[in-house]
Amino acid sequence: MSSPKTFRELPQSFGELKASGYRSVPVKDELRANLITKLKRSEKLFPGIVGYDETVIPQLVNAILAKHNIILLGLRGQAKSRIIRQLTELLDDHIPIIAGSEVNDDPFHPISAYGRQTLELHGDAAQIDWIERDARFVEKLATPDVTIADIIGDVDPIKAAKGGHLLSDELTIHYGLLPRANRGIFAINELPDLAGKIQVGLFNIMQEGDVQIKGYPVRLPLDVMLVFSANPEDYTARGKIITPLKDRIGTEITTHYPSEIQTAVEITRQEAWVIRDGLKDRLHVPDFIREVIEQIAFEARDDNRVDKHSGVSQRMPITVIESVISNAERRALLTEEEDIVPRISDIYAATPSMTGKMELEYEGEQIGASRIAKDLIKRAAGEIFEGYFVGIDFAQTVQWFDQGNNLRLADTASAEECRTLLEAVPELIDTALIPFDFKAIDQAKVVAACELVLEGLYAENKISRNEEGGYTAVTKAKKDRRGMIYDDLTETGKYS
Repeated sequence: MSSPKTFRELPQSFGELKASGYRSVPVKDELRANLITKLKRSEKLFPGIVGYDETVIPQLVNAILAKHNIILLGLRGQAKSRIIRQLTELLDDHIPIIAGSEVNDDPFHPISAYGRQTLELHGDAAQIDWIERDARFVEKLATPDVTIADIIGDVDPIKAAKGGHLLSDELTIHYGLLPRANRGIFAINELPDLAGKIQVGLFNIMQEGDVQIKGYPVRLPLDVMLVFSANPEDYTARGKIITPLKDRIGTEITTHYPSEIQTAVEITRQEAWVIRDGLKDRLHVPDFIREVIEQIAFEARDDNRVDKHSGVSQRMPITVIESVISNAERRALLTEEEDIVPRISDIYAATPSMTGKMELEYEGEQIGASRIAKDLIKRAAGEIFEGYFVGIDFAQTVQWFDQGNNLRLADTASAEECRTLLEAVPELIDTALIPFDFKAIDQAKVVAACELVLEGLYAENKISRNEEGGYTAVTKAKKDRRGMIYDDLTETGKYS
């Protein structure tokens, strides 16, 4: 890896560059060498990428060591783009190019007519520019309207007229994104969305190093690391990808969603906007709230009413926790409370942050995204409740509801007001505190714990919950089955 210097200290002409002893290397060799250096130093690879240490990152390391072109296959929200962009960290700090070159011509091995002519004309006096690693990364989102001109290039009649060149002259070409990524990394997101003829153009560049532009053959022996991303459903030989191009991609790496709640919590903790002005010392997010939010995404990914081909992005819990905290912040502004502690009712208030993150199947569309979201909250809270309160009996609490009592904890009600209401429910507060290390005097945290218990009992169909957020006794008709969303819909008259 090149040592950091200011550009003024670096050679400014071809002669000075040769005298410095600089030697250029192909970009894949450069990536490989810098990766080996990082591995020997035990440096952290791909910082900020969580949950891939035993799966994706080792495969990625192997691919770079093998100097392969790579494709990342995965559903949305699996950090594919972030991984691709972090590959630039394996490039040198800066490299020399022939000044004015559109394709980052290597002074020792120019590929363009402009680069060759510049060296022939000026020799050792040819001017050198230095470009940083970020300028060597080019990214393109594939869409059906992308053309060969966008990716490879096109004949520019204006260039031909001004320079007095024939249209067949290479100097008349306006280069596309791929040649401009020469000596760097070229990334295409959603590769199968490229039209077939564009894929053929990419294949020709990878295989032969040449391409035809408007019928004129152009030799472009590009030095490029190609990285792609795609949805596994689209990336098939019988689908939207041409087989020759697929065959030229050395390594296919499958990404995935977090497999454990704690990994998901860590990702969301890293990405979500939680530390806000004026809230740093006032905001306290209980672990069980974070876990319920992550469990919602886990439940959604397993739900048959949610489209498996689209997936449920990790952005869902990120946006949900941001909305949850905002609702708790709003409550604190209304009630003038000092402590801000999110609770289950805040998660229900955050359903607008969930509905847009799920693509529903036909059955889910019939029910509606909002009701699906509420059902996911219920099931997620039930799972987390079982983890914290396994073996703990809430018989007296359930009996209190069976006697005709009810309880509504509004998401705008202060912790003090909710605590007063909760004290009327036998054993609820004392039992709710058993798994946690906070004390009964922490009113906001006590209310949050009690709401988790109530939601868990609702998920187990021991009590019921209405649309207004009030908890009541469960009806006899539902006593013998777990209260799923269809039961709630029947009560509102949508299904009968």
